[in-house]
Order: sequence, then structure tokens, then C-alpha cells
Amino acid sequence: MPKVKTHSATKKRFKKVGNGTKVKRGKAYRRHLLTKKTRKRKRDLRSGGYVSKADEKIFKVLLPY
Repeated sequence: MPKVKTHSATKKRFKKVGNGTKVKRGKAYRRHLLTKKTRKRKRDLRSGGYVSKADEKIFKVLLPY
């Protein structure tokens, strides 16, 4: 059986955690237009998050290894 290719854009933005059940991601809205955002909001955007349960099935295909 041939090897399954990993999706390049996905591997740059997401990371599998633990035994591959969860997928870690960065938060959006922290690239530009930061002057109008509050200090607290920018601080909260620093911490990462996890992909929702509904989307985990898609990531199993995009990140097979």
C-alpha cells in the first residue's frame, strides 16, 4: 500500500498532541490591527487552543503521521 501524503499547509499550522487524539492550533486575529484590541484580548490570543471535536476527523486525513 502506498504512503499517504501529509497536507503541507496543515503541518505548518497544526500539531498533534499526545497519542494523536487532539490537535493543537494557534489563535487567529493577532497579526495586524492590534492597536484597537485591548491588552487583555491580545494576551488571551497568545495562548493556543485545540481543534473542535467536529473537525478532528478531517485532521486525521490531513495529518496521517
